[in-house]
Amino acid sequence: MLTDTHCHLYFDSYDEDRAAVLARAWEAGVERILVPGIDLESSRAAIALAEEFPQVYAAVGIHPNSATTWDTATLDALTQLAAHPKVVAIGEIGLDYYRDRAPRDLQRQVFREQVSLAGRLKLPIVVHTRNQSPEQRACLQDALQILVEFRSLLPIERPGVVHSFSGNQAETQRALEAGFYIGCTGPVTFKSAHELRRVVASVPLDRLLIETDGPFLTPRPYRGKRNEPAFVAYVAEKIGQIFDTPLDEINQATAANARRLFQWSN
Repeated sequence: MLTDTHCHLYFDSYDEDRAAVLARAWEAGVERILVPGIDLESSRAAIALAEEFPQVYAAVGIHPNSATTWDTATLDALTQLAAHPKVVAIGEIGLDYYRDRAPRDLQRQVFREQVSLAGRLKLPIVVHTRNQSPEQRACLQDALQILVEFRSLLPIERPGVVHSFSGNQAETQRALEAGFYIGCTGPVTFKSAHELRRVVASVPLDRLLIETDGPFLTPRPYRGKRNEPAFVAYVAEKIGQIFDTPLDEINQATAANARRLFQWSN
């Protein structure tokens, strides 16, 4: 009873064996996969996958690294895409100060417009944040400020998830106080990730989601290889160790959290 709440299944790294990737996911016990878009083209691809596979759902949005593609027609296009019955969130949206592929003021503008869109559509958001370095935390802090600023627009009980969370204890608390879920990915399994595991341990189990971010952030023991939804089991296993809780309980809790946030239709 696993749920991968973040996997970019439309990436070309899956083109040669996508059916086999999904077969392995179902065999591993994955029951739902959320595929978030990063621009209009990939948002449409996410919807196409959701139409093809009953267990797959889509989010639509413009990633901060794609913010320069934003124009007057983008908001209308996203609004139309979000009307699809298998679109359950606006995402992947947010801020990225690591690659800096778009000016930061433009990133913040596009992020705000999409949070406002999610509010109008009563959909949760999937939030991306990436700092320049662990020491420079301006990106997450700016993102949290925008989330707090726009919090009243979003669904009260399910505003969204901060995907692949990498904040410190204070930032974790701020996200939780704003009602957001915390997304946990492969790095929690890395030997050096002691601080991340301490942060995860501070999150109530009913606010955690497990994600692959495939094809990226592959967990141990497959680190260095392409990630895929079946590997979300390793994230769940590590969380079970952190919480000293049976794996079945972790799987059921995180699946229930995803169902509550995204309101899967079946």
